[in-house]
Amino acid sequence: MPYGRIPEVDAAAVPSDALLLDVREDDEWVAGHAEGAVHVPMSAFVARFGEVAERAADRKVYVVCRVGGRSAQVTQYLLGQGIDAVNVDGGMLAWAAAGRPLVADGREPAQVV
Repeated sequence: MPYGRIPEVDAAAVPSDALLLDVREDDEWVAGHAEGAVHVPMSAFVARFGEVAERAADRKVYVVCRVGGRSAQVTQYLLGQGIDAVNVDGGMLAWAAAGRPLVADGREPAQVV
């Protein structure tokens, strides 16, 4: 596995009060996301890093994308900056498969795209 050095956690094991950082793009977020998650698209991540670092003070950050590739890259970056971070294995697809709740910003029922 290419991300073997990156700490990972099963979607079902993410604490309900965790700082969940969703790095998917806007269209993915609008279609469906975890309630209470913080949305910082990977494409804007470096520019918004300060915002993430402020929220992550003394907290573990659970990073999620659709399947786990983008979030693994962001997790690696956060770890390199001294932030306690873990990749959500399988991403939002695993989140939904585990029966974790989803909410949507649009009119359609929440779904992972």
